[in-house]
Amino acid sequence: MTNLHDGSGHPPLDPNVADKLLELLSTDDEFRTLFKQDAEKALSQVGYFLPAGAPSLRCTQVEHLASKDEVAESREALKSHLTATGPLTVIFCFEAGKVSSFLRSK
Repeated sequence: MTNLHDGSGHPPLDPNVADKLLELLSTDDEFRTLFKQDAEKALSQVGYFLPAGAPSLRCTQVEHLASKDEVAESREALKSHLTATGPLTVIFCFEAGKVSSFLRSK
């Protein structure tokens, strides 16, 4: 999460990084496997590097990653969420079967 008031947490994703992430999560089985096993490494492949001193990426861990179709169907809403600035920005929102309901609750 990002708390822009005190500088803790994770900053929003750059729109180009979010596009790359969502493209690969919706099309690339190898990247999806890497994301499930090591989200930080997967994110570095799309151009996101955890800032020095930022908390770990535990928030990206999912029990069941959303399907490629689920990510693709929610792509624009996910991109908007991942790139938003505000008091709380969460990278994690890729749990299978929960993407749409999570985004609707925002």
